[in-house]
Amino acid sequence: MVELRYSSSLGARASSSPMKRDEDASPLIHGSTHDDDHRHHFSRDRDRPFCSFLSDDPRVFSPLNSKISLILISIFVIVGLMSAFSIFNRLNAPYLCKKDGIVLHCPHVKEAPSLWENPVSATTSWKPCAERRDDGISDLPPENETNGYIFIHAEGGLNQQRIAICNAVAVAKIMNATLILPVLKQDQIWKDQTKFEDIFDVDHFIDYLKNDVRIVRDIPEWFTDKSELFTSIRRTVKNIPKYAPAQFYIDNVLPRIKEKKIMALKPFVDRLGYDNVPPEINRLRCRVNYHALKFLPEIEEMSDLLVSRMRNRTGISNPFMALHLRFEKGMVGLSFCDFVGTRDEKDRMAEYRKKEWPRRYKNGSHLWQLALQKRKEGRCPLEPEEVAVILRAMGYPKETQIYVASGQVYGGQNRIAPLKNMFPSLVTKEELATKEELDGFRKHVTSLAALDFLVCLKSDVFVMTHGGNFAKLIIGARRYMGHRHKSIKPDKGLMSKSFGDPYMGWATFVEDVVVTHQTRTGLPEETFPNYDLWENPLTPCMCRA
Repeated sequence: MVELRYSSSLGARASSSPMKRDEDASPLIHGSTHDDDHRHHFSRDRDRPFCSFLSDDPRVFSPLNSKISLILISIFVIVGLMSAFSIFNRLNAPYLCKKDGIVLHCPHVKEAPSLWENPVSATTSWKPCAERRDDGISDLPPENETNGYIFIHAEGGLNQQRIAICNAVAVAKIMNATLILPVLKQDQIWKDQTKFEDIFDVDHFIDYLKNDVRIVRDIPEWFTDKSELFTSIRRTVKNIPKYAPAQFYIDNVLPRIKEKKIMALKPFVDRLGYDNVPPEINRLRCRVNYHALKFLPEIEEMSDLLVSRMRNRTGISNPFMALHLRFEKGMVGLSFCDFVGTRDEKDRMAEYRKKEWPRRYKNGSHLWQLALQKRKEGRCPLEPEEVAVILRAMGYPKETQIYVASGQVYGGQNRIAPLKNMFPSLVTKEELATKEELDGFRKHVTSLAALDFLVCLKSDVFVMTHGGNFAKLIIGARRYMGHRHKSIKPDKGLMSKSFGDPYMGWATFVEDVVVTHQTRTGLPEETFPNYDLWENPLTPCMCRA
């Protein structure tokens, strides 16, 4: 009201002063009457109420009023936009997901059309081409011309053993030697006594490779002292470097095999390179991995049953995700990364690391800086809670059916609770099958691991949370099958940076996750020097479609 009264007083003065001046003015001045009328109308306009400038009455409309109206409308628009932006910021508060106890509340993300498979246009340019020839022609020399026999211990877990078997076939081919069926050595962690024939179809293995490498089930009868292969240093080649080239075997191993006729290669973990061997040798390794090594029929049948149950959990046919959750106590300890937990939990983990890896632990003073560096570089396993947030950001809804392939999760149910709360339809093989159905596989830990392997392989989407032979073999096999099925490999370095940013909003986080992982879903990738054949079999084992 003060402003309006001030305007009225100005208008009164404007209407009186000119009249007084006009009375003293010379009557010779032309147009004085018109000027008086104009000033009179201007005075009335200024005395008009504030809101009249927005009136539709043409009598009150003038260029000056039009400018003022535009200014006012602009101010209203700006204020409205600022209010909307403020409301948006409140809704998009600087957190990713709000945690309420074990419950994670994440903003809803609309399901993308390509959530369950890679684009067709990106997956039709390559096809598998490592299968055996159909002509049945063998390039093997006669049996009496073999250069000798090689024998290996396939060490480690199921997947490390699988890689060792593929490499053994390749090395036998390089040296024109006969391969004795590999022995699956007892693993110190798994404590498993599985034999080759307990897990793999031996007949299929030998028959499928009969035109490439000669394979025998056992040590020849003429070699009487079989224990010598396990104990005698004279029968063992021990100086093979990691990722050795093919030429190393020809120059250093083959002469000893020709001399002794039977030799054991030990150790044999990662003892053959990738880009330093002929392409046909790498193609043979793929032939072994993707075609010759088949699990026993009962393992295949049980895995098919588990997959069928996953696809029909909702009563109708539904896609499902397989999640390889690597968060066992041994993995957490070996990573030397820092994780969310109580002080007591962290103290117990420190004692565990000191006991298991004393040389790395030392006095423990350097571990905090090491943990920060490893997390920054993306070398730490993703926690279940972090996995849940990433999957939700990618657009996977609460109803997503998830099969979890995992050992005993460190921290038990409390650790996995946020993931299960966000995705309630999360199950393991123990929950999906009856105790009686799994009893036949429990005598060999490797058989249970094989079930997880096959279900992950046949899933619609596979998600890894940390590196390792299991994940890279799955991703490689799914690529070999045509790149159609998504195999998600989270960018843990970027995720670590995003999780550590207290000012990053949900919308920004979602955009980062979606954009970053558009090319991390098992799409075709050209190989590069020192590439990993098992994760990316593209160039040596696949052909242009």
